[in-house]
Amino acid sequence: MKKTNSRRTFLGNLAAGTTLAGFATISHVLEASTPIDTALVGEADAWLKKGIKGSHRIVYDGPEPHQAFPIIWTWAYYLTNNQTGTTDDDQTGVCVLRHNAIPFAMKDELWSKYKFGDMFKVDDNIAKAPALRNPYYAPKEGDYPMPGIDGIKKLQERGALFCVCDLAITVYSSFAAQSMDKNPEEVKADWVSGVLPGIQIVPSGVWALGRAQEYGCGYIYAGG
Repeated sequence: MKKTNSRRTFLGNLAAGTTLAGFATISHVLEASTPIDTALVGEADAWLKKGIKGSHRIVYDGPEPHQAFPIIWTWAYYLTNNQTGTTDDDQTGVCVLRHNAIPFAMKDELWSKYKFGDMFKVDDNIAKAPALRNPYYAPKEGDYPMPGIDGIKKLQERGALFCVCDLAITVYSSFAAQSMDKNPEEVKADWVSGVLPGIQIVPSGVWALGRAQEYGCGYIYAGG
């Protein structure tokens, strides 16, 4: 029990940005990591170019879970554009999941295995406890604060684009590996393999935000 509690404290402090001298420790992780795969850069750029379409284009910056607002605002964008005469084919919402919001891009198995609810401070609104599954990919009744909000899967079907930050995956998986006495490369590979279908891994969230704006998207911070 003591080891479990210590791990939860460690990961919780990490998510809050207060563990191991913050950026100093992160810099060591990044210095030890391999250079960005050039194939990933090309793949991510091509994904954005192909996926961004229509007269109306927006990119949502989602650095925090924030009670699923990065996803909720993407849904609201499609809803209100529809209500004002714009079809799904004539709009694109891009949602960039970075920093503490990266678990929204992951499969349920990873949420359970790595205790993402504890690590990233995401509660399951039905269970009233730290989430052991991704509540917002294909949400159940009660996952959102109000009914009728689309999850990631449904929004993807409507043309919305979701991407996740490779830089954040590298940093957080490394810390998770440290807390669990595992190989950082193996844990990162596990996280990468657990990214949900259709969600694109990008070199970094801020890279994707910049590229999306270059391709005609307006910028909105996905806060409250």
